[in-house]
Amino acid sequence: QVQLVESGGGLVQPGGSLRLSCAASKFTLDYYAIGWFRQAPGKERERVSCISRRDGSTIDADSVKGRFTISRDNAKNTVYLQMNSLKPEDTAVYYCAARSLGSCTRATTPDDFGSWGQGTQVTVSS
Repeated sequence: QVQLVESGGGLVQPGGSLRLSCAASKFTLDYYAIGWFRQAPGKERERVSCISRRDGSTIDADSVKGRFTISRDNAKNTVYLQMNSLKPEDTAVYYCAARSLGSCTRATTPDDFGSWGQGTQVTVSS
């Protein structure tokens, strides 16, 4: 069973930055496509960013383009989500998820990912 652990969430003022981490145990992260999702109260879980397995290409949601960056450090077996220029509407629980097929292109929904972390809360508020 793939195990993922998120960290790095917290309370930040609008315009601030946070870096989320997604660490893996018992498997090598670069064998998988990794997605970051978020879910705000009363809303559906949505994909924010995704990094593919083979070429490391990334896809970002329109709402975060230019502000969020997904990356992976294979030596640390960790995927990061750097979040800049945060807005109150970015407030949500953020999850990382792994997809064994390795591509992000058609992996747009939570059902496309098989393994999930427990989530980390991000709150953007003054």
